[in-house]
Amino acid sequence: MPRKLYHVDSFTGVPFAGNPAGVCIMGAAAPEDWMQNIAAEMNLSETAFLYPAEDGFNLRWFTPTVEVDLCGHATLASAHILRETGLVDPAATIIFHTKGGLLKAEDERGWIRLDFPALPPYPVKSPPTLVKALGAPAVFVGANETSYLVELESEQAVKTLKPDIALLAGFRVIVTARSGDEKYDFVSRYFAPAIGIDEDPVTGSAHCCLGPYWMQRLQKTELMAYQASRRGGEVKVLVRGDRVHLMGRAVTVFEMQIC
Repeated sequence: MPRKLYHVDSFTGVPFAGNPAGVCIMGAAAPEDWMQNIAAEMNLSETAFLYPAEDGFNLRWFTPTVEVDLCGHATLASAHILRETGLVDPAATIIFHTKGGLLKAEDERGWIRLDFPALPPYPVKSPPTLVKALGAPAVFVGANETSYLVELESEQAVKTLKPDIALLAGFRVIVTARSGDEKYDFVSRYFAPAIGIDEDPVTGSAHCCLGPYWMQRLQKTELMAYQASRRGGEVKVLVRGDRVHLMGRAVTVFEMQIC
């Protein structure tokens, strides 16, 4: 059966910004090595693979080198494609069954709202290699189940950071600071060479950590975030107890067919 493959820019309202993701729509489950090969061929930070479940869709995400348990921007891209192609009612809640748990996506005035688990950081002692690799003084160092979180002293420090990627080889690290722009509450960047991504353009799952952290720092449950990569992207973050709602837009760039 032919499979459709889409290239989607997530967390942006315009093409060639935000975070590009692959979305592959399948009629049934496919072999893991085939999905990994497609993700490597796409060479994007993540490619999503979808096939029907009884009450929604099964969803898996692959980087060019490994499968991951949680990915925000490829989930956003998947919800966008399902609506744009008419595979689901635009007003319906989409249910995704994933290795990271049950996820939901809803339309909210042209934005897509994703319901993700909160992954707050806890304070840790920074590994010496991480400090050396970043080369910038930290205000706070924490970690959760997947990544380190490092707050720097300013937005400018985040934007001008030039980490030593070779030294970061074993790490996944979110770097953040309070925003100097009134439009945003905080900025961030995400480096994940441990899973084959030197720097991710816009990382939805990182905001499952950033949301609870900045909620405590700013005493706000609704936050506007900007990921300050070269492409850049916007994420609305709503902290709801042990869940984090991530809101973003997406644009289809092109589609193809795999036989």
